Amino acid sequence: MSYDLKRETEFRTKAINECIEKYLPEESGLQKVMPEAMNYSVLAGGKRIRPILLREFYLIYTKKNDPKAEPDMRRIEPFICALEMIHTYSLVHDDLPAMDNDLLRRGKPTTHAKYGHANGVLAGDALLNYSVETVTKAFIDEDSLEAESCGDVSIPEWNKRVIRAMRLLYNKAGIYGMIGGQTVDVEKTGKNLNKEELNFIYELKTCALISASILCGAILGGADEKDLAFLENLGSDIGMAFQIRDDILDIEGNELLFGKPIGSDEKNGKSTYVTLYGMESAKHKVEEYTDDAIDILDKLPENTFMKAFVKALAIRNF
Repeated sequence: MSYDLKRETEFRTKAINECIEKYLPEESGLQKVMPEAMNYSVLAGGKRIRPILLREFYLIYTKKNDPKAEPDMRRIEPFICALEMIHTYSLVHDDLPAMDNDLLRRGKPTTHAKYGHANGVLAGDALLNYSVETVTKAFIDEDSLEAESCGDVSIPEWNKRVIRAMRLLYNKAGIYGMIGGQTVDVEKTGKNLNKEELNFIYELKTCALISASILCGAILGGADEKDLAFLENLGSDIGMAFQIRDDILDIEGNELLFGKPIGSDEKNGKSTYVTLYGMESAKHKVEEYTDDAIDILDKLPENTFMKAFVKALAIRNF
């Protein structure tokens, strides 16, 4: 029987969406336009790639450390939600007039197009702040009901993992990660880039948060430092393949499927793998990075879904 990746992905995406909805702010009060804008941004769609990666690596490493373990997915819900809030805020700000000035995202009006420029700025700020509030809910108190589900992991040990994962997540989202890459991207817009500069932007702007997804999941599952070293490479391979595929879709993609305007990179004067190396070379690099990612996944315990998922990202049309 062939592996049904579509069904397996939909199952995971549905569970993640239900989780996210539980943690979003209530739309009430005089400031209710802000939670409305936040919720609109997060619930506008999306592939939920980063939460899926976090979820899978938590499962992989929990089982790796204890094959008989029954992972309690409630433990990682705050990280799943915080991760998607961080990713969404970056998109909200990326679409602003001062950045890419896009009016369409995931097939819907961008946040600033719907709620106004000022509220677009504030919605991104609010999502980043709310992600911190949310992720702290992963800590387990001795007297809480969640303490009963800690299993073989002691409460102090679990909370240490939460601290490590939090530190890594916000480092990867900050000036030495996603924001750092975005900063260089803005500075270099309209200028010709060399290979090193383009790789630097992609490694930070895209790969950093993908790596954070994998690493946080692994940390929460009990991975050690040796594991994290090669998982960093996995995040880089997946992230580079994903971003270069994005470059390709910005030229060859179907706008209805892609969910945002085609030709945005050219409009904004941005160098990409396609402009630097040509379409065929860019497609070859996607295959190369994907093959490297599969080689790393082959070294891990059974992960049929992850291998199929990574291969599908490399040929996606949206």
